This record gives sequence, structure tokens and C-alpha cells, in this order.
Amino acid sequence: MLKKLDILILKAFIGPFIATFFITLLVLVLQFFWLYIDDFVGKGLSTGVIMEFIWYQSAVLVPLALPLAVLLSSLMTFGNLGETFELVAIKSAGISLLRFMRPLLIVTLFICGIAYLFSNYIIPVANLKSRTLLADIVYAKPSFDLREGVFYDKISGFSIKVGKKESNDSVIQDVIIYEQNQGLQDNIIIARSGVMRISNNKRYLEFNLKNGWRYQEKSDRGSPNTEFIRLGFKEYKKQFDLSSFEFTRTADSVNKNNQKMLSLRQLEKAIDSLQRELKEVSIRVKEEVLNRFGFTKWLDSGWKQTVSTGIKNPPKKFDDIIPDSIESYINQRAVSQVNVIKMNNEIAASEYYARQKELRLHQIEWHRKITLSLACLVLFMIGAPLGSIIRKGGLGTPMVFSIIFFMIFYFLTNTGEKSARENAMDPWLGMWLAIFILVPMGLFLTYKAMLDAQLLNKEFYFRFGRKVSRAIRRNYGRQRANEVTS
Repeated sequence: MLKKLDILILKAFIGPFIATFFITLLVLVLQFFWLYIDDFVGKGLSTGVIMEFIWYQSAVLVPLALPLAVLLSSLMTFGNLGETFELVAIKSAGISLLRFMRPLLIVTLFICGIAYLFSNYIIPVANLKSRTLLADIVYAKPSFDLREGVFYDKISGFSIKVGKKESNDSVIQDVIIYEQNQGLQDNIIIARSGVMRISNNKRYLEFNLKNGWRYQEKSDRGSPNTEFIRLGFKEYKKQFDLSSFEFTRTADSVNKNNQKMLSLRQLEKAIDSLQRELKEVSIRVKEEVLNRFGFTKWLDSGWKQTVSTGIKNPPKKFDDIIPDSIESYINQRAVSQVNVIKMNNEIAASEYYARQKELRLHQIEWHRKITLSLACLVLFMIGAPLGSIIRKGGLGTPMVFSIIFFMIFYFLTNTGEKSARENAMDPWLGMWLAIFILVPMGLFLTYKAMLDAQLLNKEFYFRFGRKVSRAIRRNYGRQRANEVTS
């Protein structure tokens, strides 16, 4: 049953949490767009496509925004209560810090559950949609943009230059068009003026040119002789296909087998299949490659008898019993056999390492869904006691400490993931590295907060420094006195 104290702490936490969550999500989305801004500009994308991508990408970033929001809001909540001495009054009433943290701990566990549901059910779909849409945007051609005095070569097979465009962008002057064919020469169209317009279905760009010339050089295939043709015209119509500029959507099924697009159950099934395939590759390597090294059964029986019966002066090496007439032939066969074995080994090794890498990627993604959810609880264990220690409200000081600890979490997570990808660390250890390091820090801060430790009080460290300096001077004085008496 909720008490007034629980309601107080919940009201103090919910407002900052909602605000910091959406601010964090906005910053993460903007940071993503900052990386891909060049791929979005000049593509003529509709507002609907951009908003759809923002929607999917925001869903992908929710599990990353939740831990930072929990850390910052818990720091702000306990910092505000400490700054207004409400936390002191609560402790003086005999209520422990752990009891005071209990309602927020329950809320944080609920947030962990939401983060897990997002990671398992929503993130795979959002990842599939956003990555497919991002690939379509990146590979889309820039929208048609013909500028004065600059050759435009984005239309396949043509290079167009316009000397001047009127204010309505339809009347053009001094037009030059290079038709880039497969031969050695380009056909050229030159016109003094013309009218440019887009067809009704927006599929073609039409140039109605006036008062110009068309230059063409023709030759038979394989013949060095060419025929030059010059054709004058008063009106000439030229069409350019703009279908390649249209934004096309790729089917989502193209990326559906990527490990980021799978749920926890699908990942478990894929990991089991990959482990089984890895064992099959190992068995096949033993059967196809290692059996080639069983050359001892092909040894000459006389050689075996000589070695086993202990005949005097036996050959010291296998080459001594090979006749000179076939020595070069045997050497060539041996080199050929070794090259075949080496090539088979390289093929088998590349296949094995590829399967092993794919297995590691699936295991990394499996652990990520759990660690990102637990990160909310771990960062709350750091933020709540740290806020009660620093006793600073507002957004300034909590923001600084939040960024510091979140950067530590982010750095450890990326370092562990990279080590797991490169097989320098087991996938479970790499993905849980940040949790293993931050949990003791959270327990230490909680212990110090329960004892009202002054970890961040300047006066505390100043007094501690004076005590240390007095002890050093006292010890130094005793040593001097002992030296004088001796």
C-alpha cells in the first residue's frame, strides 16, 4: 500500500524522468542524423518518408535512452531532496535510505521490463524497417538539380550544361548536351534557347530546343574510318528518362535474417543451428583434410621391414631408398599434394571462421537484449545514492555526473562488444563487462550514502588533508628528535 512518503518520491521522480527521457531520445536521434545528414540532403525525400524513418529510429533508440533517463532523473530527484533538506528530515525520522529508495526501485524494475519488451518485440521490427529504409535513402540518387554554367552528369549517358535559366526555370539559354555512347566519340547537341519541362507522369525531362546544331560521328564496328554528320535544326525535341531518380522501397524480407532483426526466441534457434553447423564443419574438415595426412600406410614394405627388424646400416631417411630416376617425379607429386592440402585447409578455415563469427554476432545480440534492460537498474543504483551524496538539484551538476557515468557505461559496453566481435573475449563476458564493473560501484555508493559519507564535500577532503599533513609533520618531528638524542 502506498504511503505519503512513497507518493512524494514518485511525484519527484516521474516529472524529471519523462522530461529527460524525451530530451535524451531527441539528442540520440539528432546525433544519428548528424552522421547521415549528407545522405538525406538533396534526395527530394517527402516529409512522410522522413517522419517514417524518424519514427522507426526513435523506437530503436528507446532502450539506449531509458538507462540515461533513469540515471539523470534519479540524480536530480535525490539531489533536489537533499538540497532542500527533505532527505535529512526523512533520515532523522528513522527512515533508512533503502526504504526511501524502495518505490523508485519498483518503478525502475518496471522500466527494465518495458526495456526488455522493446528489445525483444519492437526493436527487431523497428530495426528491420529503419535499416531497409536507410539503405534505400543512401543509395537513392540526388534529386534533379540543373544549375547554370555547370555540367550535370547524373542522368546516365548524358552530360548537360545550361548557360542561363529564366526566373521560371523553364526557359533556358545556351544549351550543350553531350550524348555519351559506347564509342570513342560523343555526340553533341548545341542550341541557343529552349524550353525545359517535366512530363505529366514525372517520368521524363523534355527539352524543346530551338536554333541549334547536332554533331555526330559514325563508324562501322571495327573500322577506323568515321563519318562526321552535322545537322542544323530550328526545333528539336529531346527526352531524358528520370526513372532512376525515383525513390524506390526495398522489401523488408531482404534483411530479415540479420541478427539485429530477430527476437530472443529466434536468436536462440539461430544460435543452436549455427552451433550444429560449426560442429558439422569440424567433422567435415577431419574427414576431408586430415585424412590426406595418413601417408604412413603407403610406405614401402621393404622400408617398414628394414626399420622393424633392425637390419645393419638401415637408411637414415626416406630419400635414401628412392631411385634417382623417379626422385624429381615424386618431389613434384609431393609438392602438388601439399598445395592441394594447403588450399583445402584455407577454404575450410575461412568457412569455419565465418560461421564462428556469425555465431558470435548472434550471441552478442542475445546478451544485448538482457544487458540493456538491466542497465536501467544498474544506473539507478548509481544515480540514487550519488544524488543523496552530492545534494545538488537542478540540471547542471546531475547532468555532469550523468554524462560521466553514462560515458563509462557506453565505453565499457562498446569495448566489450568489440572484443567479443574480434574473438578476444567471450560474447557473454564482453556484453556483461559494463554490468560487472558498474554494479560494485553502485553498491559502494549505496553503502556510503547510507553512512552519510561526504565523498564529494570539499571541506571533508580539506580536513582530511590537514590531518594527513599534521601526521606527517608529527612523524618527521619524532624522527628528528630520535636522531638528536642518538
